[in-house]
Amino acid sequence: MFVPVVDKEQNPLMPTKPSRARKWIKHKKATPFWKNGVFCVRLNVDPSDRYFQDIAIGVDPGSKKEGFTVKSEAHTYLNVQADAHRKVGKKVEKRRELRRGRRSRKCPNRKNRTNRLANRDRIPAGTRARWDWKLRILDWLSKLFPVAHVCVEDIKAQTLKNAKKWNISFSPLEVGKQWFYSEIEKRWELLTLQGWETKEIRDKLGLKKSSKKMSDAFDAHCVDSWVLAYQTIGGADVVDNTDIFCVSPIPIIRRQLHRQNPQKDGKRPRYGGTTWNGLVKNTLVNHAKHGLTRISGFGKKGISLYSLQGERSCQNAKMRDFKLLTRLNFNYRNGHSSQT
Repeated sequence: MFVPVVDKEQNPLMPTKPSRARKWIKHKKATPFWKNGVFCVRLNVDPSDRYFQDIAIGVDPGSKKEGFTVKSEAHTYLNVQADAHRKVGKKVEKRRELRRGRRSRKCPNRKNRTNRLANRDRIPAGTRARWDWKLRILDWLSKLFPVAHVCVEDIKAQTLKNAKKWNISFSPLEVGKQWFYSEIEKRWELLTLQGWETKEIRDKLGLKKSSKKMSDAFDAHCVDSWVLAYQTIGGADVVDNTDIFCVSPIPIIRRQLHRQNPQKDGKRPRYGGTTWNGLVKNTLVNHAKHGLTRISGFGKKGISLYSLQGERSCQNAKMRDFKLLTRLNFNYRNGHSSQT
């Protein structure tokens, strides 16, 4: 286990051992802080050396779960398993249905207009959210570690056997993947491997992949991301860190004109929103009774709080009962460690 280190300007340095980080904190040479659930230290003095080893991130995309591994030639620093971002497309479709339904009722609505996005290079909202989620995780990790390389397992969309050439790259999967690759190349050095290549390397190293794809274990998805990082950066062929850090996107309910279904007496009250009385949703707070929770909503009885695992803690919290800490970008929890 290593502790990420940043300098005074928040630039990432090489990670250090926990024992050294404790000495720095004890002698006031560093200040501890948390970055989305990961313990880090910020140096209060100039670093004695700015030597950087090559660090790579292996990315194993998936339809429901995804794996990320941060590794150098000597050590495996962090294994992240992320829940995929999958529900934006359906929300956009439902929003369109509600907007069209309001035009036939006596209620506020936006008049129909021509499609201003026609014949423009763009990515569908659901596809953009799915691949932008991966890019957000890479940006978060690059703020903790001096990442130089990113290796992604290349995935391809199934097309018809007799499809024309233009149809091969017409699927949302291919469009989103190419956008993702172009964004990576702007920040880091990109390397891709096919799925069969990953399997050959995994079998050569004697690693096994679990058939339980929804489990929070190293051999579910992070074993492939570790293999991708190993192929990029090299090092020992034995996995030295199987601890899992799990993250998932926070379900945000944006402000809506009204609820989808009528309430009592056929009324449709307004619904959603991200701010109230100076508070912002998804803010991490320390509640006197429930501990570390996040603000998830605002109601008549009080403020609704959820645990970091996504379970409701209470709906009647008061501002005097908790202390504001920081904004959250996603939910996080610790997974299970498995020996491969």
